[in-house]
Amino acid sequence: MAAVHSRAIRAAGGSVVAATASSADRAHLARKSTGARHAAASVRELVQREDIDVVHVCSPNAVHQEHAVQALEAGKWLVCEKPLATSVRAAESILDASTCSGLGGSVPFVYRFHPMVREMRARIAAGALGAPSVIHGSYLQDWLAAENATNWRVDPRLGGRSRAFADIGSHWFDLLEFVTGDRVTRVSAQGLTAFPQRNGGAATTEDAVSVQFATEGGAIGAMVVSQVSAGRKNRLHLEISGSDASFAFDQEQPESLWHGSLPGATQLARDGDQLAPDAARLSLLPPGHPQGYQDAFNAFVADSHSFFAGTLGPEAQRGLPQLQDGLRAAEICDAVLDSVDSSGSWVETTSALRTESESARVAV
Repeated sequence: MAAVHSRAIRAAGGSVVAATASSADRAHLARKSTGARHAAASVRELVQREDIDVVHVCSPNAVHQEHAVQALEAGKWLVCEKPLATSVRAAESILDASTCSGLGGSVPFVYRFHPMVREMRARIAAGALGAPSVIHGSYLQDWLAAENATNWRVDPRLGGRSRAFADIGSHWFDLLEFVTGDRVTRVSAQGLTAFPQRNGGAATTEDAVSVQFATEGGAIGAMVVSQVSAGRKNRLHLEISGSDASFAFDQEQPESLWHGSLPGATQLARDGDQLAPDAARLSLLPPGHPQGYQDAFNAFVADSHSFFAGTLGPEAQRGLPQLQDGLRAAEICDAVLDSVDSSGSWVETTSALRTESESARVAV
């Protein structure tokens, strides 16, 4: 992910000053892979550099809290990979450090930055959906769909209590709440560890989760998250039905938005001249020239850096996933895992989001 971040930093007009990792040798490898000018011996050394304005945290989940707090306490703006932290309490401590420092941060829920996601959001906000009723979808991958497949995320000491849901389910629920403006209030979930043994070692975190949920607006829904669905590489699918229409977005087909109505269904293609202003702003290439994941990531980093500089407009600010959105994802993740642990019992998702004055960017 550090390589993805570094490309986005350059696309936004920034430069990668320094990189660090878990050892001196790995720090030098990180410097090469990101094109950084320097290798830092530690996170503490990196965040103390006076020529760094923003710290991008791309370390394993379990140390996000430590590294994010160090960056904020050193007076740096923060971009922290998701999950922001491995628990609600840890995420709250990052927001507390943000409040104390007067600095903010962002979390790369980058699917928000596909133009057709913004178009979906704009149409729902304008009333095209009507009253929301049924929401469903999935986020499916296959990179762990074999017993010999493994990764640091499999180890809960590095990845945290949750694997599949924290890693990709958090994206799906962030997208749901972002495009609808509605909030999930309770969940009932089941988890599955398809391969209890991986490469001869025990695997205790989940490979898949199914979640039922309800929202403040009265909608009901269900979704499945899986990292063991053979043939599915990175398929995030979200469909929302209301009293007047339905909309669906497929991350593997991001150039279009499905619009359903009683007379029939249509595919709305990305065309900047036909889109809502915030969607058109993110439509960088002429129609028919596909935009993809790296373009969305580039837009996220550009908006983050503009936000830190105080130059991001109000509408774009509302679309930027900030630290409180990372906290919200931790709330939902904890509720889902608590439900799994209690055999699918319904668990409420609390609302730990800070007030507008607490979460607003502090001018510098």
